[in-house]
Amino acid sequence: MTEPVIYETLAAGNGKAIGVATLNAEKKLNSLNLDMVMSLLERLPRWEQDDSISCIWLQGAGERAFCAGGDVLWLREQMLKPRDQALPGLQSFFENEYRLDYLIHRYRKPILCWGQGIVMGGGTGLMSGASHRIVTEASRIAMPEISIGLYPDVGGTWFLNHAPGRTGLFLGLTGANFNAADALFVGMADRFVASEHKQALQDSLCQQEWSDSLAQNHSLVNNLLRRFEEKGQLPASKVREHYDLIQDLTDGDTAPQVVDNILSLDTDDAWLQKAAATLKVGCPTSAHLVFQQRVRGSKLSLPEVFQMELVMALQCGLHPDFKEGVRALLVDKDGAPNWTYPSVAEVEPGWVEEHFVPPWPDGVNPLQDLGKP
Repeated sequence: MTEPVIYETLAAGNGKAIGVATLNAEKKLNSLNLDMVMSLLERLPRWEQDDSISCIWLQGAGERAFCAGGDVLWLREQMLKPRDQALPGLQSFFENEYRLDYLIHRYRKPILCWGQGIVMGGGTGLMSGASHRIVTEASRIAMPEISIGLYPDVGGTWFLNHAPGRTGLFLGLTGANFNAADALFVGMADRFVASEHKQALQDSLCQQEWSDSLAQNHSLVNNLLRRFEEKGQLPASKVREHYDLIQDLTDGDTAPQVVDNILSLDTDDAWLQKAAATLKVGCPTSAHLVFQQRVRGSKLSLPEVFQMELVMALQCGLHPDFKEGVRALLVDKDGAPNWTYPSVAEVEPGWVEEHFVPPWPDGVNPLQDLGKP
């Protein structure tokens, strides 16, 4: 049986080691499945407690993708079951995925995430919490959940709300692809390193004189990455270029207002055209959920974000649009999803509100322990 995650340790200075974790599903663009999640949930805490491990390197197998998202085909199989049978499978995935994301956010040792190639959905969740998020000239990042009837989860409520202005709202609504420069601008990456220097960077990490001080080790990684950063190769940032326009387009008090602004845009810019086109055929319910993430999530703590997102994710799984979106995009591939509501303006407020109602009979959120001793 193929291991979901490949682990190795690289000998480093002062008798220390670098722990390398490789998502091992190259043919599936390292899409995150439950086995991967559970494996990382077991290994990362062990490495955090292991005094011989000074730093973690997280990557995907191959060059095409770090992680192209979650295993939504498996999730659809759960969604097709009766509600009482669907909920346990959905919860096992989302609860543990969010626990992993939170663990990475709160990890004490340096985690370098090599964001090469495609980084989408669940991949952004893994990368966003890492202490040192590295992008390359090949990085292509997105939160495209609106196309499948979901919403930007895995902490998207947190990192999209922390992006400059309302750029996070725009990226969530449009599922727009963005590059390394965009990721640096919106705060979803820390350093740009050309992909050709990956091995040299790893070798240099192994040559460092690591200490028992967490602060010194974080500083050591920062200093090393500064030496490898080559901003001369950085592509132009579309988000930065269109920042003022994005602010104007997202200046609305309701989801229909903002969506109408974006869809009414007359532009020759191919990136903006594609963003609007994705929103136009995206799930109307998802557009409301993205807007509510900004409204309800802007003041939440990180544990509260994941608690809210677990409710939203499970309700998406129990409502029809998520499985319909996966069917249209990845199963039948007809590109013709039959959404519950034909437009954003027609979505009933009560329908949106249902996605924020805890699905558990006792109302107790399984993630209520996050952030507690």
